Amino acid sequence: MKYLIIKCGGSVFERLPESFYKSIVELNAGGKWQPVLVHGGGPLISSMLKKLEIPTEFVNGLRVTSSQVMEVVEMVLSGSVNKQAVGRLMKAGGSAYGVSGADGRLLLAKASQEAGGLGLVGEVVEVNTKLIEAIVKTGNIPVISPVGVDENGQRYNVNGDTAASAIAGALKGRLCFISDISGIYTEGNTGKRKLSSLTKEDAETLIEQKIITGGMIPKVKAAIDGLMHKVPETVILNGLEENSLLDFCEGKEIGTKIILGGEVKQHA
Repeated sequence: MKYLIIKCGGSVFERLPESFYKSIVELNAGGKWQPVLVHGGGPLISSMLKKLEIPTEFVNGLRVTSSQVMEVVEMVLSGSVNKQAVGRLMKAGGSAYGVSGADGRLLLAKASQEAGGLGLVGEVVEVNTKLIEAIVKTGNIPVISPVGVDENGQRYNVNGDTAASAIAGALKGRLCFISDISGIYTEGNTGKRKLSSLTKEDAETLIEQKIITGGMIPKVKAAIDGLMHKVPETVILNGLEENSLLDFCEGKEIGTKIILGGEVKQHA
């Protein structure tokens, strides 16, 4: 059995079709793959902060997280979003167990080295794989919210992409980033071309050249981080495309794979 860590960003979460969750349930039932779902929830956090009239700001794409903001982050991620994901998997015929990264120190964290002035933004230093394995043994699909905790019980807001990368590295599993586009595109002589694979070096170059921008940057950086921590394979898939997960697991050429080295393939 191989672990498949599936990261769903908050921007696409609410638009994922029922067929997406059915694919996860089907993979889980097949016995070859063990899915682990890691979710974000940025837009829903922003919406709740606005409703509660709590100021929020971003620095380099990361949310400044005060103690007050952290309470809302945890409420939305570990409460609302996590239980929605569990419910959708159950509706699709599966059995799922939702857990916060703070529960059982599943995601042991510390203040992020990049978090100067960002408050309670954390990075994962250790993953409690035994807890994930225990959930799996009950026949459930683990659904994890990216909230970390340190040895003293201080909770941290952890970027969902980097949390998924850390989990994939600890479990030595494949890592899928679910987006609303079919991969990474670049401009060619005949228009846009989708890259079916992208090396670490070329990915970093495309970020520098501002060809990879916005929310795709943390995904690509997390994919590279995962590869550096022995994740065998990372891919960016369109979760709105029917059977994209199943096609990837069957070895079909879909999405954009991020690899350490080798030849980059392009498709019109």
